[in-house]
Amino acid sequence: MSHPLKASMVIDKHYRIADIDDRIYGSFIEHLGRAVYGGIYEPGHPAADARGFRQDVADLVRELKVPIVRYPGGNFVSGYNWEDGVGPVADRPRRLELAWRTIETNEVGTNEFAEWAKSVGAEVMMAVNLGTRGADAARNLVEYCNHPSGTYWSDLRVRHGYPQPHRIKTWCLGNEMDGPWQIGGKTAEEYGRAAAEAAKVMKWVDPTIELVSCGSSNAGMPTFPQWEATTLEHTYEAVDYVSLHQYYGNRTGDTASYLAKTLEMDHFIHTVISTCDFVKAKKRSKKTMNLSFDEWNVWFHSNEADKRIEPWSIAPRQLEDVYNLEDALVVGCMLMTLLKHADRVKIACLAQLVNVIAPIMTENGGKAWRQTIFYPYLHASTYGRGQALQPIVSSPKYDCAEFTDVPYLESAVVYNEERGELTVFAVNRHLEEPLQLECDVRSFGNLRLIQHLVLEGDLQAVNTAEEERVRPHAGGNSAFEDGFIRSVLPKASWNVIRLARS
Repeated sequence: MSHPLKASMVIDKHYRIADIDDRIYGSFIEHLGRAVYGGIYEPGHPAADARGFRQDVADLVRELKVPIVRYPGGNFVSGYNWEDGVGPVADRPRRLELAWRTIETNEVGTNEFAEWAKSVGAEVMMAVNLGTRGADAARNLVEYCNHPSGTYWSDLRVRHGYPQPHRIKTWCLGNEMDGPWQIGGKTAEEYGRAAAEAAKVMKWVDPTIELVSCGSSNAGMPTFPQWEATTLEHTYEAVDYVSLHQYYGNRTGDTASYLAKTLEMDHFIHTVISTCDFVKAKKRSKKTMNLSFDEWNVWFHSNEADKRIEPWSIAPRQLEDVYNLEDALVVGCMLMTLLKHADRVKIACLAQLVNVIAPIMTENGGKAWRQTIFYPYLHASTYGRGQALQPIVSSPKYDCAEFTDVPYLESAVVYNEERGELTVFAVNRHLEEPLQLECDVRSFGNLRLIQHLVLEGDLQAVNTAEEERVRPHAGGNSAFEDGFIRSVLPKASWNVIRLARS
């Protein structure tokens, strides 16, 4: 007779990692595929407003409570002239978009996107082009967006119909500049100098802005982590964050290894933190560099289909991954990894938001719907605000093809002191057996169990416009007594266990 799998957690309200920055639940809209055209924007759609923005999509974005959205790229930004996207739409040029080999119509640009973001309750995280352009175009864009009036670029914005400045606070200094696929890619020394000079003049225009320096394009780059060490030699005192990007996939059908990928993500974050702190020590700086994990997600389903896209089309179905339950579990694990590093990860962007490797999908002229990954994102954004706690965890482990000593229990804990709510996020990685979980929460005093939400079922199940096969249910198996939560986490499941003060 086999013994049941058991795990335990001791959760103490005094074991705090950090206050969670709401921007950790950010997302990303790039001028890529149907993210903009046919995604957030589709004039003539029954749900479109007078400006052409789909309100059914906007409603889903509001449901996710997205606090910040990175824009307009991504690889796109490294060849983008921001001036093409402002002023009368009829006068805007169509351009060959080299990053994704499409035609960019420029119907939507800086002002339209800023207005859309405001309408869904999100800030804009604006990226500047440090590929084909540099400090001059960057400072002009800051002036156009943020200066009240009385100068050339700010008055041009006023003439374009936007008398009030957009007051964009957070800015990215280019994108993935060590990537050979990047338009105007650079060596670490070249990028470090260019970013430092752009940062200098951008902050001269508006000293209140925050800046993100490009880190390596992903943890597997041959330049990583020396890229961070070299570029930060130039940018350390001028910027506020360094970026991280990472995507995962299950190309070999090895689910056990796929669900363990966040061990690699955790190591990636630790390495970037160590590199930042090395530069801090070397410079004898008093400043601690924080992280912006501004691209993260699952991305692999659409890779083959994208090879067949006709070049120079407009808004093709590009990077349209259809996600299953297995992917949702990985996204949940990635969210928990970010929460466990809330002391240094202050911004994070699920890439992307609509149609392009996204939680929200649309049909042109038709419905918008929630993909499987929508739900862990929704739950974290809704219930994961407050303080990240550091529990003491004991879990059985497994070995797989890519990793050893993988805990079956992946978890994160958030305490919202103001609301008196405690949330335990948990994934059971075991593919065959439920996991019995006991949580000691006696330090919180009198609590009551509110809810145990679960995502479970067929790991290959997907959602479509016609049928939502993967959705959470509130029938999780949890009980609370004498300061202990006792739960059963179904095999291969995402769980949200919520308690509140009595």
